[in-house]
Amino acid sequence: MNRISILLLGFCTCFALAAWPQAGPQWGNRIITFNAPGAGTTPGSGFGTQAEDINAAGEITGLYADANNVMHGFLRTREGRLITFDVPGAGTVPGLSFKATPAGTYGGQGTYAMSINLEGAITGSYFDENNVGHSFVRALDGTFTSFDNPAAGTSAYLGTFAWNINPSWVIAGNYWDSNSVRHGFVRTPDGEFTNFDPSGSVSTFVCLASCINHAGTVTGYFFDANSLTHGFVRTPDGTITEFDVPGAGTDGSQGQGTYATSINAEGMVTGGYVTGDDVTHGYLRTPDGRILKFDVSGAGTDGSQAQGTYAEAISDSGEVTGSYIDSNDVQHGFVRAPDGRISKFDAPGAGTVAGSYEGTVPLAINVAGEITGAYFDNNYVMHAFLRLAGPPRF
Repeated sequence: MNRISILLLGFCTCFALAAWPQAGPQWGNRIITFNAPGAGTTPGSGFGTQAEDINAAGEITGLYADANNVMHGFLRTREGRLITFDVPGAGTVPGLSFKATPAGTYGGQGTYAMSINLEGAITGSYFDENNVGHSFVRALDGTFTSFDNPAAGTSAYLGTFAWNINPSWVIAGNYWDSNSVRHGFVRTPDGEFTNFDPSGSVSTFVCLASCINHAGTVTGYFFDANSLTHGFVRTPDGTITEFDVPGAGTDGSQGQGTYATSINAEGMVTGGYVTGDDVTHGYLRTPDGRILKFDVSGAGTDGSQAQGTYAEAISDSGEVTGSYIDSNDVQHGFVRAPDGRISKFDAPGAGTVAGSYEGTVPLAINVAGEITGAYFDNNYVMHAFLRLAGPPRF
């Protein structure tokens, strides 16, 4: 998906609209915005606070860039308390601009917190003072365990990158080898690694935050020798099923193909596919392989501007959240109910300047329907948000 909505960590990375009826008041529109202490506020920088994941208890983890673009992790408790942290050994060299590397597009050195499980354990990665990537688990008491995949490269911007942790503390992510080739891995709680690649992959990407489920099934996408992108699902026994959304484009040089971005406990996968006109659309894939496509009404159709529908995450109850880029190149949030009805929303303070790619970018949803993510304001500074569901809790 040739998405232009560059976040602090990027990888490039027709349904009728109606108000989503509920049995009670429209609580889902209550949105809390927040910033990590010390997050950068330089206009035009894209620096700030990015929420990455939310667990069933309502705890949120993510990352923030300070004024020097050094990265730090945070935990937001259910009550709204913000705890910031840095992994021991994380570098502190300022990064004055986003850095394109073999491992993606990054800010500066420091800590990148990516995923939180039901118990509150957090995983992610960090860059050391030599710009080598390592991974970590932060336990409930705040202690850290760092780890490296034995097959990972040790040069700058290579290394081990943990993206996901499930309730059993099984971790999934990527490592870049010494030849700058990307592979997938699964790590058990006792530290045993299993590395994998789908057949025909020249670069495997395990997607972020919610891409391993309770059973240990992992999803993501891979690039073939023609740079065409395909989705995959890997079960705990190592069986990998590759898939393509019917109608996905076949020009890999334009970023066309199928991208998986999240899997739920049932094994349903969501993500996006890019058609031959370079427009991105959403889809759901059931555990038995059936594909359901969808677009948010109001999504733009100019593929040259990365317009379209971007499904980011699916909850265990089957709700899908993500964003769409409209014809003015502004981003907005959406949530799709299991029956297909879609509601749109914008975080308070989200920018609306045409051509700016400002706006709201949901990234995660929990079983209660609570959504978190980031938004860019009119100064292109990033802030985090939590969209509540159900009756007020405080």
